[in-house]
Amino acid sequence: IPFLLITLGLTAQHKLILAVDGVKSSKGAIMVALYTEADGFLKFDAVYRAEHTKAEKGTTHLSITDLPNGTYAVAIFHDANGNQKLDTNWLGIPKEAVGFSKARMKTFGPPSFEECSFSLHGDMNLTISL
Repeated sequence: IPFLLITLGLTAQHKLILAVDGVKSSKGAIMVALYTEADGFLKFDAVYRAEHTKAEKGTTHLSITDLPNGTYAVAIFHDANGNQKLDTNWLGIPKEAVGFSKARMKTFGPPSFEECSFSLHGDMNLTISL
């Protein structure tokens, strides 16, 4: 009789450890949005996971745990005034420092999901510059 191995709920769970460089002050918080799909990239209602931590001048560290295997993109901003939103000017250009996984702001707007995306198949360290 062959043995049947059934694994229920044993999907791989990983940790994403972020180092956010270029934090200009310890005021406010570092706000992190993790996305899994291109369609809703940079839209509040399409965030897969949102995290935040107190800003630390220089480099701020943050861990996001219990992530399954997959493709992700990260968007970060330094909420220096603590109002929990990205402040922009009348043209929609951010007035607070922003950063993305694997990409930077372009002359005419933010990078795409594809430009920012990475595959997660184990614990990962990622540095993002503001």
